[in-house]
Amino acid sequence: MDTGTVLAVCAAGRDVVLDKIGPSAIDKRPLAGRAEVHELGLVADHQRNRRYHGGVDQAVYAYAEPDAQRWSDELGRELPYGWFGENLRVDGIDVTDAFVGERWQVGDDGLLLETTIPRVPCRTFAVWADEPRWVKRFMDQADFGAYLRVLQPGTVAAGDSVTVIHRPDHGVRVRQLLVDADPESIRTLLAADDLPVKVRREAQRILGKVERSGGAARQGAAHKS
Repeated sequence: MDTGTVLAVCAAGRDVVLDKIGPSAIDKRPLAGRAEVHELGLVADHQRNRRYHGGVDQAVYAYAEPDAQRWSDELGRELPYGWFGENLRVDGIDVTDAFVGERWQVGDDGLLLETTIPRVPCRTFAVWADEPRWVKRFMDQADFGAYLRVLQPGTVAAGDSVTVIHRPDHGVRVRQLLVDADPESIRTLLAADDLPVKVRREAQRILGKVERSGGAARQGAAHKS
């Protein structure tokens, strides 16, 4: 199985106030030392809107370093750890193209995470980024990152290994719950009786979109938040 590395562990200790949005917890900053992680994510992290960016099925958000660097090159500016609102910046492992339900053993303190759904760009993210047409550009690139639920609590720190210890055989990648869905694979995923609530919701939504369009769904609808 694949193994990567945690480059940074990030959390928001307080809100940032965004123009026309108000308070937001998108401003994540790297933490020093080990961070405790429980069912609802990093203990040190502040999550303001748990409908879209928290709760048990979206407890931790991971983003891949190669995707962050590609954006940095395109935008012509540094995008520090935490800029995408991520809790974990990781390298050497697929994130958006992880399989839904993939299990990651993180570090050596027992932390076990499971991939759930992709991050959907929203108005808050657009204001934070302060880039033209940001939501559309992020959707078109489709490097969304992945939310994860916590199967076993533990601690995490920069430098920890991330090892994929299980991959389900339905064939659905995190990306495909938002774009490029394969209907047969989605139906196989939905046949499981133990899917997290938000995974089932997004799988049903994308399958309905594909069936209505008669083909693969390239574009997903951005959540309002």
